[in-house]
Amino acid sequence: MATIKDVAKMAGVSTTTVSHVINKTRHVADETTQAVIDAIKALNYSPSAVARSLKVNTTKSIGMVVTTSEAPYFAEIIHAVEEQCYRQGYSLFLCNTQNDPDKVKNHLEMLAKKRVDGVLVMCSEYLDDSRHALKDFSYMPMVVMDWGPVNPDTDLILDNSFEGGYLAGKHLVENGHKKIGYLSAELKKVTAKQRYQGFMKALSEANVTMNPDWLFEGSFEPEDGYECMNKLLAMENKPTAVFCCNDIMALGAISAIADKGLRVPDDISVIGYDNVHSSRFFAPPLTTIHQSKAHLGERALKLLFERISNKEAKRETIEIHPELVVRKSVKKIL
Repeated sequence: MATIKDVAKMAGVSTTTVSHVINKTRHVADETTQAVIDAIKALNYSPSAVARSLKVNTTKSIGMVVTTSEAPYFAEIIHAVEEQCYRQGYSLFLCNTQNDPDKVKNHLEMLAKKRVDGVLVMCSEYLDDSRHALKDFSYMPMVVMDWGPVNPDTDLILDNSFEGGYLAGKHLVENGHKKIGYLSAELKKVTAKQRYQGFMKALSEANVTMNPDWLFEGSFEPEDGYECMNKLLAMENKPTAVFCCNDIMALGAISAIADKGLRVPDDISVIGYDNVHSSRFFAPPLTTIHQSKAHLGERALKLLFERISNKEAKRETIEIHPELVVRKSVKKIL
C-alpha cells in the first residue's frame, strides 16, 4: 500500500507539500499540484482518514442517537438524515438506545472517542440519567430533535404534539362523533401526554365528554394498538371513533376491528398520528396527523452543521407544526 512518502518521491516534492495539496491548507503552484495529483492516481494512494482528521480537525462524520431505528417514524427521519449526510460527504454513525440511559451514555462516549463532528439526539423520553449524559457531552455540537429537555447547552426542535392532538380531536367532532375512544402510549411519556391534552381540549371546546373507560394506555407498538382495541370492542357500550396516538397503534387497532368482522370506517372510525409512509396503504387509507419527517431530518442536520462551523452561535429552537391529512378511515355521522 502506497504511503505519502511514495507520493512525494514520485512527484519530486516533500511530504509537507503533498499534505498541503491534499488538505488544501496552503497555496501550491499549479504545476506542482498536478504532479502530486498524478502521483496519487498512479499509486492509488488513499490518505489516512484518521491522520487527516487530526490535521484538519474534522472527521466528516455525524453521530445519531435514536430510540430505535425499527419504528417507521424514526426510520423515515433517519433516512432523510442519512441522505443529506451522503450529499454533504459525511458518514453517519447510528446508535439505538431503546430508552436505556446506560446506552445513551455509552453511545455518546463512543461517538466522542470517534471524534464525530456533531451529534443528533432523538430519544423520545429523557430520564434524569439521560439528561445528565446530554449535559456531560454538551461540549460537542448537538441538536435534540424531539420532545427532549429544554437544555441551554443544545439546540432544540419542538414537534408541537399538543397541536397535533387538538387537530385529531377537532376533526372527529367536526365529523359528528361524540362517542370517541383514545388509544395512547403511556401518558407519563411527554409526547403521549401532550397529544392527549390537545385532543381533550378539542373535545372540551365542542362540549363533548369522553368516557374515561374508553381511554387505554399501551406503547407506540402495533401489538398494543391491537390489544387495546380488543378491550374496547369487548365493551357493551362502544365509541363510534378512536384516536390512536400514532399510526402503528392505528394499524394494530384496524387489525383488531377486522378480526371482529367489523369495518373501518363503517362500524368505527380511526384516526392516527405521524403519517408514516405506509399509512396511505392501510385498508382503508388512514386519516392521520402529518409530521414532516424529511423536513425535520434535513433542518436538524442543517442546524447541526451551523453549530459545527460556529460553536459560539446562538442556541435556537425550531418548531415543526403538524397538519391534518384526510383519507378514508373517518366516517361523517349525519
